[in-house]
Amino acid sequence: MALITGRRAGGSSVSRVALSLSFLAAGGLCLAVAFLSAPLLGAVAGTALAAALLGGVATALAMRRAGRLARQVEKMSGEIDLLSRRLVTLEQRETPAAPAADLESGLSEVTAEIGLLGGIVRELAMAVAVQDEDLTRLKAGPAAAVQPAAPAFVQPPQAPVPQAHTAQAPVPQAPVPPVHVQAAPAYAPAPRPAAQSEMRGYAAAPSAGFAPAAPAQPAAPSWLAELAATPVAPAPAAPIPAAPAPADSILPREAAPAPRRPFVPEPAAETHSEAEILAALAQGLEVHLQPVVSLPQRKVAFYEALARLRVGEALLSPAEFLRVLERHGRTTELDRLMLARVTAIGQHLASRGSETPVAYALSPGSLFEPGFLRAVGRLIDLHPELAGRMILALPQRSWRSLDAEQASALRSLRERIGLAVDRVADPRLDAAALASLGASYAKVGLDTLLGEHGAALAVSLARSGIRLVAEGVERETDVPDLIDLDLPLAQGAVFSPPRVVRPEVLSPPAPEPAPEPQPPADDPPPPVRRAFRDTLRRAV
Repeated sequence: MALITGRRAGGSSVSRVALSLSFLAAGGLCLAVAFLSAPLLGAVAGTALAAALLGGVATALAMRRAGRLARQVEKMSGEIDLLSRRLVTLEQRETPAAPAADLESGLSEVTAEIGLLGGIVRELAMAVAVQDEDLTRLKAGPAAAVQPAAPAFVQPPQAPVPQAHTAQAPVPQAPVPPVHVQAAPAYAPAPRPAAQSEMRGYAAAPSAGFAPAAPAQPAAPSWLAELAATPVAPAPAAPIPAAPAPADSILPREAAPAPRRPFVPEPAAETHSEAEILAALAQGLEVHLQPVVSLPQRKVAFYEALARLRVGEALLSPAEFLRVLERHGRTTELDRLMLARVTAIGQHLASRGSETPVAYALSPGSLFEPGFLRAVGRLIDLHPELAGRMILALPQRSWRSLDAEQASALRSLRERIGLAVDRVADPRLDAAALASLGASYAKVGLDTLLGEHGAALAVSLARSGIRLVAEGVERETDVPDLIDLDLPLAQGAVFSPPRVVRPEVLSPPAPEPAPEPQPPADDPPPPVRRAFRDTLRRAV
């Protein structure tokens, strides 16, 4: 009542109780008069009086309780009044507009800074890991680190076989020098015929419009010579003569304590100086294309662009120069150069009416370069013909460590270009999460697919709409097993080796020549002046 009328709760209740007591007193007086006049009526009136007294006592108790409740209600009314005044004060204050735009920009800046810091930490971790590996290699083979280049590699023709045999005879008690002398004729000349024949076959093979008809490189690549001579390569001047398995500092170590990760081969020790490799990045970068074919038709689904560095007469694979680029922070520059060449290849394919995409695998460090993925989006906007003709492959570990900014950039790219998961070392893939981020391809090695988890991995990726690519297929006998797994795509030397792209494809298109000026129309012959005699003769 106090909340509605604003009056005290005890006013009306006290008046009602007083009125009841007055009526009770009047009734008692009437009862006394009636008892004196008639005894029977007096008894009845006495009973009524007792009941009235009991009612009065109950009324007094009710009055007391009502007073206590009235005080509590009054106290609550005051508190509610105070709260209402506070609410009115808060409502009357000016409510500032929520700075949504400033908040979003601030959050984006904080996210970008967090991603940048995370990239710096990852790059530092990678650099420390590379330095640790270098220190471990130096501690394991100090002689190989001190003498990385043997004389046999510098001047192989100056160490013929007869001289090696004659040098071995007079020194029978020192086994190490004869082995080092024999290293030159056993290592350098042996792989040259095989390498030259491979280059001749490589030049004669068709390249679907991208490989040159006859490359003008007479010398064989040094990395092919190294691979061909692996079984007979001895250790260069090892300090311990009783070594059971001599290790060559030029080739990757085969007996490492940890198993080599599939599809991410351990980079071999550099046979060239870092200065030569860094200089070749700007001048000797070549692009090789290897097709990814469909199974079982073996039709080209798309091409993968592979980077090669030409240092002198040697052609270096990524395993031979990536460690140097990572050490100097130049992997992002390599990716930018390769993306420019992939753009030229895509434009060339578009000019020929081909819809075949071109894929390229980015390095992990490029993802943490500020604005790199946004720059790829601007590249697609600048060249609309590349939409649907480019596929970017990211390593598996990069997909697992994406931040909010990188995930947003990938979602903006997924509608225009294809995305792939590359260098899969762990078959436990979250296919649904990868599909939600935009991945449409996954490149998995042959050994993993033919292992115990290969069938389950293929089914999981197919269920999420991700097309599986079996890479590293080198034997024809493995193709039926891949077909039995119902794999859609495969890549390897058994289908086609990587082939170099013609330089004219990578060069910008030449401007169309201006049309030659048309010769002027033939003028009518000038009038011939005739003599007056001729005119008179004709008139006659």
